[in-house]
Amino acid sequence: MKTTMKQYSFASQLKSLAVVFSIALTFASCAKEDVAQNPTNTEGDNDKNLTTFVAGDEAKTRTSLDYNSSDFSWEAGDYIYVKDDDGVLQKSSNAPTQKVASFRYRVPGKFGASANYKVYYLGKNSNGSQVTISANQTQTAPDNTEHFGTAGDYGTATATGAVGGSIFSFQLEHQPAYLVFQPYTSNTILQNCYLTKIEVTSDNDIAETYTVNTSTGALTGSAGSKQIVLTTSGRDSYSNGFPLSNSSASVTTNGAYMVIKPGTHTLRVRYWVKDVATHVEGTISKNLPATVYASNTYYDMTANLNVRNYDGDKYCMWDAQEQYWKGHEWDLGGSQPTLLSQSASSDYPQNSSDTNNRWYNESYPGYGVSNPATHTLCKDLPNINEMTWYAAAGDPRWDGDELWTIMGHLYKGGMWFKKKANISGFNPNTAYDGSDWRTYGNNHGYSISYTLPDAADAGNYFYLPALGNYQFGQLVNVFRGAIYWSSSAYPWDSKYAYDLYLDNTGIYVGFFPRYMGFRAEAFQ
Repeated sequence: MKTTMKQYSFASQLKSLAVVFSIALTFASCAKEDVAQNPTNTEGDNDKNLTTFVAGDEAKTRTSLDYNSSDFSWEAGDYIYVKDDDGVLQKSSNAPTQKVASFRYRVPGKFGASANYKVYYLGKNSNGSQVTISANQTQTAPDNTEHFGTAGDYGTATATGAVGGSIFSFQLEHQPAYLVFQPYTSNTILQNCYLTKIEVTSDNDIAETYTVNTSTGALTGSAGSKQIVLTTSGRDSYSNGFPLSNSSASVTTNGAYMVIKPGTHTLRVRYWVKDVATHVEGTISKNLPATVYASNTYYDMTANLNVRNYDGDKYCMWDAQEQYWKGHEWDLGGSQPTLLSQSASSDYPQNSSDTNNRWYNESYPGYGVSNPATHTLCKDLPNINEMTWYAAAGDPRWDGDELWTIMGHLYKGGMWFKKKANISGFNPNTAYDGSDWRTYGNNHGYSISYTLPDAADAGNYFYLPALGNYQFGQLVNVFRGAIYWSSSAYPWDSKYAYDLYLDNTGIYVGFFPRYMGFRAEAFQ
């Protein structure tokens, strides 16, 4: 079987907002047309109880990003807060009613004693003293950042003017980091699917609640979370999610934006993908190394999405010379069943006279004697002692959402195990219990976890999918479980061999008849 387990690294192109946003709008029409004057303000510019704070027309003062033009805008409902002469954090009395490039804010309070005042943009859901980078963010259309204000975007600035003056100007400095996801795929199965959400898990906090310290102007963080889920769905053409029809990165097709806490993070990104025709929804995971995600910076997270593909030619009887469906392969027009719903085929191997050499190895050197596999399919598989170490000390973790394909169909479900190099005490000559199962007949069940490995530890694990097995010519148990042959025959009976069985309830290391059509799959 040809196993495709390609890992694609993200092409992270760092683009500093301090650079991108420094491009001034030099067209005079922007100054005239994009600056909202708030015509509904009945108090008037001459009201001495209100001071004007002008968000300048440079792009970096704005709060929602147009990725293609590197242009930010203020959004409807974007209020600011300014610390006045009495140390009170005053909320602006007005806010834009539509997307604009700049805005003249009117702020109550005393602003006569200084030429400089601290300005805060705290997002749309702030109570005036706190701002939260949300652990649950929603984007309703591709390449749209209108959700920044509710997702936790925030910024600070120093407004400058004349002592005793009535007009001050400021340029907002955004404080979070921003991830710009741009998934694509050449997989024809996935191109009919939709991106429903993006789940990012870190080794430390990436969501955070900040409290404004009006004495120092500092924002103090607390109540954080190591995970952020960005839901990518809206109405009409995006009710199912964002399309995955593109074979190269395209921010206009499915660009998704996430606001995160700046810092050094090791991230695991899980793209949730749904086939609306079959209702199968699952994840495609990407693990990223520790990276510094700077504030006021956005990161292009391009990802070539693919799933692990498992061919149908590694099912076999124990230590057979050829695979279970040799001469009858599904992709060569043969009768090999590829779905649970298909009836059994009579073309499976049925006796030792099988002309395609698919019958199991009948060798039996005697009671209590080690009897390893000798043929290509099984001889390099883990022996039964090693199987016990994976099951008992490999920290097995069931993942019911990770997607994979086999024989042209999309499935999900499988188990994460620690790699051999990360299992303390791993010994091929002695089972986990101290005995040698190659000469001593035994079996045992083991419990599992339902929590995924930590993001920082994910690279120490490998994945075994629930590929099912063949029984008397019929495919059974796909996506529910799988049975993997070991390289060890059972020493107390000539008709049995050792295996590892897994499903969402646990793991069983034991023995089955050698004529079963189980998987011959290498472990890491």
